[in-house]
Amino acid sequence: RKCLLRDEEDLSYLMDLCRLSTEGCCDHLLMIMIRGGRQRTIINLLCNIKLRHIVISFIGTAVLYSFAQRKQHNMMKMGSSITSAASTTAFNMPRIGLGTFGLNPAEAKTTINEALSLGYRLFDCAPVYFNEDAVGDAFHEATTGVPRSDVFITSKLAGPFHRPDHVEPALRKTLNDLRLGYLDLFLIHWPVAFKYVDFDPSVRGWDNEDIDDSEGGKLIDTTVSLRDTWHAMESLVDKGLVKHIGVSNFPVMLLHDLLSYSRIPPAVNQVEIHPYNQQPKLLEYCNSRNITVQAYSPLGTPGFKESDEPHILSDPVLNEMAKSKGITVAQLCLQWSLQRGCSIIAKSSNIRHLEENLVVNYKNEFVTGAVQLSSDEMDKIAALDRGYRFFRPEDWWPENPVPVFH
Repeated sequence: RKCLLRDEEDLSYLMDLCRLSTEGCCDHLLMIMIRGGRQRTIINLLCNIKLRHIVISFIGTAVLYSFAQRKQHNMMKMGSSITSAASTTAFNMPRIGLGTFGLNPAEAKTTINEALSLGYRLFDCAPVYFNEDAVGDAFHEATTGVPRSDVFITSKLAGPFHRPDHVEPALRKTLNDLRLGYLDLFLIHWPVAFKYVDFDPSVRGWDNEDIDDSEGGKLIDTTVSLRDTWHAMESLVDKGLVKHIGVSNFPVMLLHDLLSYSRIPPAVNQVEIHPYNQQPKLLEYCNSRNITVQAYSPLGTPGFKESDEPHILSDPVLNEMAKSKGITVAQLCLQWSLQRGCSIIAKSSNIRHLEENLVVNYKNEFVTGAVQLSSDEMDKIAALDRGYRFFRPEDWWPENPVPVFH
């Protein structure tokens, strides 16, 4: 270290080099040799001491292997995966993604393939959607030729697996179901732990829905700390199993507390946002702390709401505004969220709706003909806020009410 390394950055780089060598990340090593600079200097210095032959032999093998693999990599199907993800990758998430909540497993292959063909590059999954194995098969069998590296895939940690010892096995189960080597983003689904549910890690899919059954709140585990869960999530980044970590359904004060002890801060807070539940204070806080707000149910879950609940797509103000601009109410709601700085998870298996919902492309550029809302129009939509939630956990857990949002 005294002879070769100028500072902690050099030491960190050398440790990364050793890690990359064991994980077979040859493209990264090739980039170093081409780019030069301080990192190549370290390699050259190593080559001037007793490690010369070892280092040269390894790098030569790595470079040859990388060239041999490059053509194959360019032709990879969606199902191909790598064993780990570099934790230093910059956060670059598509602003519109396809949600898989409620996606019929029988429709997964067609829907995923159509979405990829249309230009979707973000897919939002979760174990409690009970379709990750079908979604994984759809990724693997996709015929679009989109490489894995071009797609951003999110999944979530279910309630029974919040204890630190259970976090990594739960992730590996999700990776096996999705037939992936890593996730781009892994979220804590809800800030409430359930009692552990055992599972066979070698079996894809779930035989039942026990992991989403709290027996009305009786199975909520009040002994599990979010701090401990988060530190276990951080270790997943360290191990290269996920690129980024985040949370879902976290109110401001839980976020504020999490940031006080996090070594790796949450990249995303995925929450319910639509014109009837706008959460401006949460959005303001997340923006101030560099946390991306991702809106789920941006149209108000029209396919899952109760009959006596409000129907956002029928709102007269939104309908009049959409008609005047020549767009659908759904497109209006999505545009509104985008202009507020949110990213969006929208769900549909209808190809026409899939196409309509994609108002920005995978490069996060507004598509041709996208309509911008004026400040007056944004103000009119802001006036519709009534703080109405379609997802109310206190209704799910009457035996042990945990009012997450109050």
